[in-house]
Order: sequence, then C-alpha cells, then structure tokens
Amino acid sequence: MKNIAVVGSGTMGNGIAHVFAQHGYKVALIDISEQALEKGLSTIGKNLDRQIKKELITESDKKETLDNISTFSDMEKGVQSADLVVEAATENVDLKLKIFADLDKFSPPETILATNTSSISITHIASVTGRAGKVIGMHFMNPVPVMKLVEIIRGYNTTDDVTKTIMEVSEKLNKVPVEVNDYPGFIANRILMPMINEAISSLYEGVAGVEEIDTVMKLGMAHPMGPLQLADFIGLDVCLSILRVLHDGFGNPKYAPCPLLVNMVTAGHKGVKSGSGFYNWSHGTKELIVSSQFKN
Repeated sequence: MKNIAVVGSGTMGNGIAHVFAQHGYKVALIDISEQALEKGLSTIGKNLDRQIKKELITESDKKETLDNISTFSDMEKGVQSADLVVEAATENVDLKLKIFADLDKFSPPETILATNTSSISITHIASVTGRAGKVIGMHFMNPVPVMKLVEIIRGYNTTDDVTKTIMEVSEKLNKVPVEVNDYPGFIANRILMPMINEAISSLYEGVAGVEEIDTVMKLGMAHPMGPLQLADFIGLDVCLSILRVLHDGFGNPKYAPCPLLVNMVTAGHKGVKSGSGFYNWSHGTKELIVSSQFKN
C-alpha cells in the first residue's frame, strides 16, 4: 500500500494527510474547494514547523512530507490510483453516503474505502457501495499528528483481511489501533459524549460554572482538559450530531442532547471554530465567558 487519498482538507483531513505523508506515503488530498486545499496545506506546514521547533523532525523531513502531498479538486482524478481512501468530510450522513457512492464508482475495485466518522454506522455507509467487505472505519483523534489512538470499526460485512490490513497500516503510522464493532458511537464517543452532555447539563442546571466543572474533572479525575473545553475543541455542532446519533440509535433518553447545547449550536456558538462556545476563543486563546446565558 503506497498511495493514499484523503477526502476533505479540514482539521481532520489535513491531519490525516500530514501523518500519512510524513510516513512516506504518497497522498492525494481532495476537496471541492481550492481555498480549503490551500488552507489545509498551510495548516500542515505550520504543524510541521511546530514539530521542527520541538526537534521532532528536520527541515528536510518537512520538505519531504510536503512533497508527498498532491491536491485535487476533482475526486475522480484524486482517487484513480489510490490503494486506500480515507474520507474525512463533515459528520453528515447524507454527505458521507454521497461521497462513498462516488468513491465506489471512481476508485479501483481493489481499493479499501475508510471513513473517519466518529459516530455514523459503517454498515450504513458501506450499503451504498458494491464493496461492503472493503469498507471500514478509521477514526483518528484530534490533533491527528499528536494523538496515538485510531479506532478501527468493522462494519457488518468488513472482511478479516481488510481489518488486518488497516490495523497494520495504522501501526506503520506509529499509531495504536483498537478494533471495535459497529454500534452507535463505537467506543470513544459512546463513553465521551454522555460525559460531555452531563457536564453541559450540570452547567445548565446551575450546579457549577464552566471553570469549576472543568477544574473538577482536570484535578479530580486527571483529565488533561475539562469536558466543556474539550467540547469547544471538538465542535459543539459535532457533539450535538453525535449525541443525536446515539439517541436515535439506542432510543435511550440518557443520550438526549441537553437543551443548552442545542440552543448554543442554533445560535452559532460552536466552540473554537466559531470563536465562542463555553469559552471565548476569538483572540486565539481561551477566555472565560461570564454570562447568564448558560443558566436554565
């Protein structure tokens, strides 16, 4: 396996492209927007500079990594020689189904099709292709160049050979792959999202403030950041989408999104990406928001 195509050049897509390219793979980074592709490459360059500053890589390594990446705004051209495609588009089921139907049509028949989805059924995604055995989940964590975990999700029809191949590829990226089965939220988000939702509910009910909730979880539970700050990093819209998948998939009210989360996303407060969430990020740093809007 030498040629990798990554669909989507946003936060996850450019991170995935970065890691593959840094480990010697030829990467086709695909996005319908030329501007998004330019921004993605710029982000990869800045992240490589951070690695240089930390003395993890050299200037030569940076050049080699960037040389391994080609950009495409035409999916058909981008995937024509891919051994593996990793889709990293927005967490929207209709969009992903459309992308996978196109990938099935444009990719060579032997190509493995992976999705970076954090919650959507792999079996459902595979159903729009003619190669369900070659469709698998490859859920990287953010930031991709730093985080070691890759959650490998087997769809109902994913073959043993494909699973083994993707586990081995993940290890070649210096990641730690963990195999899980295809149920709503998989493992990472089935456990994480109810915790985040409960933290939001505690804020909504006035049990404690933003900083207090995050401090309890950082100092009391040894979490590197609190659940509300983490939600801002993930994107409140993404958290809401995943909770809705869990709620629809299990039909259990414990997964119902907190009304505060719904209101914040509706109002455009999505966390770091929008400049405000549970914290103010508009100046590029975390600032506490003191506001009555978080109360019930």
